[in-house]
Amino acid sequence: MRRRSIHGTAALAALVPITLLAASCGGSSNSTTSGTTTTTAATTSTTQSQVSGSVSFDGVWSGAEANAFQAVIAAFNKQYPNVKVHYKSLGDNLPTVLSTAVAGGKPPDMADIAQPGTVKQFVAKGALKPITYARKVLVANFNSSWLALGTFNQKVYGLVFKASNKSTVWYNVHAFKDAGVKPPTTWPQLLSTADTLKSSGVAPYSIGGADGWTLTDLFENIYIRQAGPAKYAQLTAHKLPWTDPSVATALNTMSQVIGTSANMAGGTSGALQTDFPTSVNNVFENPPKAAIVLEGDFVPGVATVKAKPGTDYAEFTFPTIGASAPSVVIGGDTIVTFRDNPAIEAFMEFLATPQAAEAWAQKGGFATGNRNMPASFYPDATTRATASAIAAAKNVAFDMSDQQPASFGATVGQGEWGLFQSFLRHPTNVSGIQSALESAATAAYKKGS
Repeated sequence: MRRRSIHGTAALAALVPITLLAASCGGSSNSTTSGTTTTTAATTSTTQSQVSGSVSFDGVWSGAEANAFQAVIAAFNKQYPNVKVHYKSLGDNLPTVLSTAVAGGKPPDMADIAQPGTVKQFVAKGALKPITYARKVLVANFNSSWLALGTFNQKVYGLVFKASNKSTVWYNVHAFKDAGVKPPTTWPQLLSTADTLKSSGVAPYSIGGADGWTLTDLFENIYIRQAGPAKYAQLTAHKLPWTDPSVATALNTMSQVIGTSANMAGGTSGALQTDFPTSVNNVFENPPKAAIVLEGDFVPGVATVKAKPGTDYAEFTFPTIGASAPSVVIGGDTIVTFRDNPAIEAFMEFLATPQAAEAWAQKGGFATGNRNMPASFYPDATTRATASAIAAAKNVAFDMSDQQPASFGATVGQGEWGLFQSFLRHPTNVSGIQSALESAATAAYKKGS
């Protein structure tokens, strides 16, 4: 079960200092500054009313998401009434359609792209326009790690407008209460909590091992906390081999969760046969088959059993490991431009403001790295908690496996997915899995797909 809107995709996670971004981003903005928040004016100014034109925008959002984006466009039109934005949903066919359009010289004015490789390829082809004119509004509303996600060759080409928090952990409230434990904040506390839950008669973890990407997500959250963002970016780009000692450290830590069969609902064999939705139901049902599922903020959306947030299930942030700085692994959609004119610039700048985020956030199914959007706009306490963690994180990185060549990072039964399933079967074979991962990565990067 590998869904774009759930598992997420995106760009390189190397951190870029704000000073570097400021130096590389020239131009000016039509925004106004009030305190620490840069926003466009609340009322239509003469300059804004003079901007006119038509903007074509192709995207992956459909259904409720497309309707929510129309609300964003409507908010934009309150400030720029003479700019008409025409949104067209292409769903998961977007990368193919965009590639064909670029090759034919007829791309849309703007697009939102979930695949990091696609963004990078378009930059390399010179198909995208840098959004340097939006420097002021970007720097005012987003931390440097967020800006880095859309930065290539020291220029900002994209804005990560919509994101999902993959550094969350969900638990059964009743199981925790019966065992007398509270949500842990550190890795040692998580291991202690798991032991207590097991002693109370409930398997600590529900692992969706039939879907290999759930295992890569667990590894990535561990790795960025132990090895740090720089090595995370290097391993993502295969500039660091999978045989590196830092990978062994993370795998040994991961084995503290999956290395004991009794830790998992159904044991090791059961975990290998459990798909992602079932792994969620195992924790959300009452009585539960397990107490904890380690996955992203999209978990409640796949549950098919009746459960109430706060009463039956709740969440906590993925625990810290050692002295690691707070880090969040995300999935997200990056907005880019293929042309450059006043109407396009006005819309791109607006999308970087809190008002644009607010328009979607209050409808639900949305999170943003815009640190100046009030959390009160999120519709419920759970969303406020997971989304606020995204905006507040010092280190933000896109999902690693989604950035790999597809044959290595996104193919059922092979590459990372298949090899992490092998690690689930044989969690003591750390060096063997490392060697296999390195061989598979080398082959995939050599082939380029």
